[in-house]
Amino acid sequence: MKALFEGLFTVFKHLFMKPVTQEYPEKKRELPDSFRGKPQVNGCIGCGICQKVCPSGAISFTKTMDGKVISYSFNLEKCIFCGNCMYYCPKSAICMTKDYELATENKDDLKLQYKGGADD
Repeated sequence: MKALFEGLFTVFKHLFMKPVTQEYPEKKRELPDSFRGKPQVNGCIGCGICQKVCPSGAISFTKTMDGKVISYSFNLEKCIFCGNCMYYCPKSAICMTKDYELATENKDDLKLQYKGGADD
């Protein structure tokens, strides 16, 4: 009988408290400035530092014979969103956006392709 009253007390105590959860996706949580979401590239020079510091190998380059970057890609299936590519980029060409809704039914949507370098 004691356990029954303790359970009812707990239910009534939480009945008048403010809810902890939010009604996602109608109400989205405000993200902190340090949040690391989907990477975005602007003005890459093709130095390859991001590829070297990526622990999961999610970044790849396609270069011509003279070393000019034709295209580069981010594989979000492999990406662990650590931000190393952003931190070590000498030109600050990579930024981590606040886009976190990356669920998809097509795996090809998780491969981001970018064309050319900064001087193209």
